[in-house]
Amino acid sequence: MVSKGSELSGSDVPAVGSAKRPVIGLTTYLEQAQTGAWDVPASFLPKAYFEAVTQAGGIAVLLPPQPVDSAIANRVIDGLDGLIVTGGKDVDPARYGQEPHPTTDEPRRDRDAWEDALLLAAIDRELPFLGICRGAQVLNVALGGTLHQHLPDVIGSTRYSTGVGTFQVNEVTVAPEGVLPRLLRDTPTLDVKSHHHQAIDRLADGLVVTARSDDGTIQAVELESAPFGVAVQWHPEEDADDLRLFEGLVDAARKAMK
Repeated sequence: MVSKGSELSGSDVPAVGSAKRPVIGLTTYLEQAQTGAWDVPASFLPKAYFEAVTQAGGIAVLLPPQPVDSAIANRVIDGLDGLIVTGGKDVDPARYGQEPHPTTDEPRRDRDAWEDALLLAAIDRELPFLGICRGAQVLNVALGGTLHQHLPDVIGSTRYSTGVGTFQVNEVTVAPEGVLPRLLRDTPTLDVKSHHHQAIDRLADGLVVTARSDDGTIQAVELESAPFGVAVQWHPEEDADDLRLFEGLVDAARKAMK
């Protein structure tokens, strides 16, 4: 498979089993789930995430929320060549010093702590990482930023999420410089799939904005000090014909292996 704008041919993507395929860890949900006769707390992740990783040439490994400290986080990072912090429930507003908005999800503190520790360990080790939707918000909060808890209060519309389990299409404008613009080669504007009612408010130190929508909402950020530290507010895994972000992460992870 060759994705939009990709420089990889089919022969460039390492075959399954190749030692050159980097291991990419993806964080997961931990929610009540039903399957067959069972209704139990379960770790899960939509297939689109890890299918995008494998199509881009990586090996996907799922990382469920669990008790964590810096030693555990670093031990996990030892086994990875790249990290993806995925979408999901809202970040606990207490982590950025706010009371919850009436629309904010009940906190998933175990997942917040897990992803925060993994991200900080990845940053410290210069491990390539990609944040997706919630992942962009986790990154900003972990580094000291804040979030808009309910975007309709800020922009006056529900253009990013109708709340009914469907993705909304929105156009974002990409900055002229940065890792993201290089990955998206000659794509100054991009139609993306959105499903979020929160977004970055005060930008954390060290992050730069590399995409916005026309109402000013931050749609992508990068960590200046990281070799590859990109986070987007949209859901690139939902566009199977455009794997450029995943290919960029996998390529950066492969280079870091060397």
